[in-house]
Amino acid sequence: MKIAVVTFEGFNEIDSFVALHILNRVKREGWNAEIVAPSDRVTSMNGVTVHTQQPFSFVNQADAVLFGSGKLTRTLIQDEKLMAGFQLNPSRQLIGSQCSGALIMKRIGLVENIPICTDLVTRPWLVESGAQVIDQSGSGLDLWK
Repeated sequence: MKIAVVTFEGFNEIDSFVALHILNRVKREGWNAEIVAPSDRVTSMNGVTVHTQQPFSFVNQADAVLFGSGKLTRTLIQDEKLMAGFQLNPSRQLIGSQCSGALIMKRIGLVENIPICTDLVTRPWLVESGAQVIDQSGSGLDLWK
Protein backbone atom coordinates (compact mmCIF):
# COMPACT_ATOMS: atom_id res chain seq x y z
CA MET A 1 0.00 0.00 0.00
CA LYS A 2 1.40 3.37 -1.04
CA ILE A 3 0.33 6.05 1.44
CA ALA A 4 0.59 9.82 0.91
CA VAL A 5 0.86 11.83 4.12
CA VAL A 6 -0.10 15.22 2.69
CA THR A 7 1.89 17.93 4.43
CA PHE A 8 1.72 21.68 3.74
CA GLU A 9 3.66 24.76 4.76
CA GLY A 10 2.87 25.52 8.42
CA PHE A 11 2.08 21.86 9.14
CA ASN A 12 1.51 20.41 12.58
CA GLU A 13 4.44 18.09 13.24
CA ILE A 14 2.45 15.64 15.33
CA ASP A 15 0.02 14.97 12.48
CA SER A 16 2.62 14.31 9.80
CA PHE A 17 5.42 12.72 11.81
CA VAL A 18 3.35 10.48 14.08
CA ALA A 19 1.19 9.28 11.17
CA LEU A 20 4.33 8.61 9.11
CA HIS A 21 5.95 6.72 11.98
CA ILE A 22 2.93 4.61 12.91
CA LEU A 23 1.99 3.75 9.33
CA ASN A 24 5.55 2.71 8.52
CA ARG A 25 5.61 0.33 11.46
CA VAL A 26 3.48 -1.99 9.34
CA LYS A 27 5.96 -4.42 7.85
CA ARG A 28 4.23 -5.71 4.73
CA GLU A 29 5.74 -5.90 1.29
CA GLY A 30 4.86 -2.79 -0.70
CA TRP A 31 3.56 -0.90 2.35
CA ASN A 32 5.11 2.56 2.57
CA ALA A 33 3.94 5.93 3.89
CA GLU A 34 5.70 9.04 2.60
CA ILE A 35 5.53 12.79 3.09
CA VAL A 36 4.01 14.54 0.06
CA ALA A 37 3.82 18.30 -0.43
CA PRO A 38 3.42 20.77 -3.28
CA SER A 39 7.07 21.82 -2.91
CA ASP A 40 10.41 20.09 -2.33
CA ARG A 41 10.43 21.09 1.32
CA VAL A 42 7.98 22.43 3.86
CA THR A 43 8.41 24.11 7.22
CA SER A 44 6.21 23.29 10.19
CA MET A 45 4.34 25.70 12.43
CA ASN A 46 7.32 25.46 14.82
CA GLY A 47 10.09 25.96 12.27
CA VAL A 48 11.03 22.33 11.46
CA THR A 49 11.88 22.01 7.76
CA VAL A 50 11.55 18.65 6.01
CA HIS A 51 12.21 17.47 2.48
CA THR A 52 9.31 15.77 0.79
CA GLN A 53 9.69 12.12 -0.15
CA GLN A 54 7.41 12.12 -3.17
CA PRO A 55 6.27 14.79 -5.63
CA PHE A 56 2.80 16.27 -5.17
CA SER A 57 1.42 14.21 -8.08
CA PHE A 58 1.95 11.07 -5.96
CA VAL A 59 -1.17 11.95 -3.95
CA ASN A 60 -3.38 11.07 -6.92
CA GLN A 61 -1.66 7.71 -7.45
CA ALA A 62 -1.44 6.62 -3.79
CA ASP A 63 -3.61 3.84 -2.40
CA ALA A 64 -4.30 5.92 0.71
CA VAL A 65 -4.19 9.66 1.36
CA LEU A 66 -4.00 11.29 4.78
CA PHE A 67 -4.38 15.07 5.09
CA GLY A 68 -2.61 16.51 8.10
CA SER A 69 -3.34 19.86 9.69
CA GLY A 70 -1.53 23.11 10.07
CA LYS A 71 -1.84 26.76 10.87
CA LEU A 72 -2.24 27.77 7.20
CA THR A 73 -4.94 25.30 6.11
CA ARG A 74 -7.69 27.92 5.86
CA THR A 75 -5.48 29.96 3.53
CA LEU A 76 -4.35 26.95 1.49
CA ILE A 77 -7.89 25.88 0.65
CA GLN A 78 -8.39 29.23 -1.12
CA ASP A 79 -5.62 28.39 -3.60
CA GLU A 80 -7.60 27.26 -6.67
CA LYS A 81 -4.55 25.89 -8.50
CA LEU A 82 -3.43 23.86 -5.49
CA MET A 83 -6.89 22.43 -4.86
CA ALA A 84 -7.28 21.56 -8.57
CA GLY A 85 -4.17 19.40 -8.22
CA PHE A 86 -6.15 16.88 -6.19
CA GLN A 87 -7.67 14.32 -8.53
CA LEU A 88 -8.55 11.77 -5.87
CA ASN A 89 -10.74 8.73 -6.40
CA PRO A 90 -12.58 7.55 -3.28
CA SER A 91 -13.64 4.35 -5.03
CA ARG A 92 -10.02 3.18 -5.16
CA GLN A 93 -8.28 5.27 -2.49
CA LEU A 94 -8.67 5.35 1.29
CA ILE A 95 -8.86 9.05 2.18
CA GLY A 96 -8.78 10.57 5.65
CA SER A 97 -7.77 13.66 7.56
CA GLN A 98 -6.63 14.95 10.90
CA CYS A 99 -7.92 18.16 12.46
CA SER A 100 -7.89 21.02 9.90
CA GLY A 101 -7.10 18.53 7.15
CA ALA A 102 -10.88 18.02 7.14
CA LEU A 103 -11.18 21.49 5.58
CA ILE A 104 -9.29 20.21 2.54
CA MET A 105 -11.59 17.22 2.24
CA LYS A 106 -14.59 19.56 2.38
CA ARG A 107 -13.07 22.00 -0.10
CA ILE A 108 -12.40 19.33 -2.74
CA GLY A 109 -15.84 17.78 -2.33
CA LEU A 110 -15.01 14.53 -0.56
CA VAL A 111 -17.42 14.88 2.35
CA GLU A 112 -20.60 16.15 0.75
CA ASN A 113 -23.58 14.49 2.45
CA ILE A 114 -21.22 12.52 4.71
CA PRO A 115 -20.87 13.31 8.42
CA ILE A 116 -17.37 14.36 9.42
CA CYS A 117 -15.60 14.80 12.74
CA THR A 118 -12.67 17.05 13.57
CA ASP A 119 -10.99 18.94 16.40
CA LEU A 120 -12.72 21.74 18.33
CA VAL A 121 -10.71 24.50 16.63
CA THR A 122 -11.65 23.39 13.10
CA ARG A 123 -15.26 22.49 13.91
CA PRO A 124 -16.77 26.00 13.58
CA TRP A 125 -15.09 26.54 10.20
CA LEU A 126 -16.48 23.26 8.89
CA VAL A 127 -19.96 24.07 10.21
CA GLU A 128 -19.71 27.50 8.53
CA SER A 129 -18.83 25.76 5.24
CA GLY A 130 -22.01 23.70 5.44
CA ALA A 131 -20.42 20.42 6.47
CA GLN A 132 -22.34 18.02 8.68
CA VAL A 133 -20.02 17.87 11.70
CA ILE A 134 -20.62 15.24 14.36
CA ASP A 135 -19.21 14.87 17.84
CA GLN A 136 -17.75 11.39 17.56
CA SER A 137 -14.26 10.06 17.84
CA GLY A 138 -12.89 6.92 16.26
CA SER A 139 -12.77 5.72 12.70
CA GLY A 140 -16.38 6.43 11.85
CA LEU A 141 -16.22 3.62 9.31
CA ASP A 142 -19.60 2.36 10.47
CA LEU A 143 -21.11 5.53 8.95
CA TRP A 144 -20.60 4.19 5.44
CA LYS A 145 -22.18 0.73 5.89
